[in-house]
Amino acid sequence: MSEPREIVLAGHICIDIATDLTNFSSIRPGALVEVGRAGWSIGGTIANTGGTLQELGVPIRIAGAISDDELGRTARSTLEAKGMPDNDLQTSTAAGTSYSIVLQADGTDRSFLHYPGANEFFDPTAVTVTDASIVHFGYPSLMRGMLENSGEPIRILLERAHAAGATTSIDLAVVDPSSRVASLDWAQIFANVLPTVDVASPSLDDLTSALGISEPFSIELVERLAASLIEQGVAVVALSAGANGVFVTTASPERLRRGGRTLAAVANEWGSRELWQPPLPVKNWASTNGAGDALTAGLLYSLWAGRSLSDAARTAAASAAIRMQGEVATKDALARMLEAHPAVPPHQLHESS
Repeated sequence: MSEPREIVLAGHICIDIATDLTNFSSIRPGALVEVGRAGWSIGGTIANTGGTLQELGVPIRIAGAISDDELGRTARSTLEAKGMPDNDLQTSTAAGTSYSIVLQADGTDRSFLHYPGANEFFDPTAVTVTDASIVHFGYPSLMRGMLENSGEPIRILLERAHAAGATTSIDLAVVDPSSRVASLDWAQIFANVLPTVDVASPSLDDLTSALGISEPFSIELVERLAASLIEQGVAVVALSAGANGVFVTTASPERLRRGGRTLAAVANEWGSRELWQPPLPVKNWASTNGAGDALTAGLLYSLWAGRSLSDAARTAAASAAIRMQGEVATKDALARMLEAHPAVPPHQLHESS
């Protein structure tokens, strides 16, 4: 029996420096604000989504860009300590290693101060896709070089993946309205890139910030935006709406069969479906940092393992909950979480007609 094919994680990588903050309003010019003890970790698509996939026993390959500076050496040694191969990790001389300062008050979502750094000079042509089952690319809004010519470098990377028989996947990040990428035509970027995307797992905030949508949250908004991604060519959309859960919608089985060997294998069961997966309860809440990446990892793991769509949605929610508890998402941890919170009967889920 041949070895299972690896999942390639390409895209954003950074060092996260996190501390707790009791009052965001206390941050003002000239102020000295007391905060809690700092912690640091390696973050971004590679470390968060890739790390969770590795914890679940999936063979991975990583591709990102760091610099030969202290933060870069820390990133590389941390990846090595986690047993994550740095096979396609690039060293850029054009900028420093990316970092984020993560601010989070108890019971609130986190805020970031972010330096994109070497991520903006990532070379997608150096990504190995030959033996991949899935090629996942994360955080284009923090990798300005990948957005040139309406995202043409992303499109070319994903087309290479398709040519090798891989299923393609993309995750987004919030677009800072004051950043250099905020003025780009994101509708045109989506129009160019999405036809090459098989699986998309953005958050509602990711999409509304990119498209300049100020409409308040509603179920209808989530479903409309997810449907628009399907209409633009995506095969599977898992749109996270935070405490409201994740909405999963899929294109026809025929479209899924064109989405690489991994997606084609589940096309009949996954195709032409819509469901809402509620979040799973979180005990001993630690942080929301990386929860969206963990959700994506749970989804991709389920796809890689050939699970049903409903199981994939539950596994994604469980993976996110485990991350928010500050725990490691091993297979045993997932099994315990899913056993503790049995599937909601279909009639209790919000299902679209």
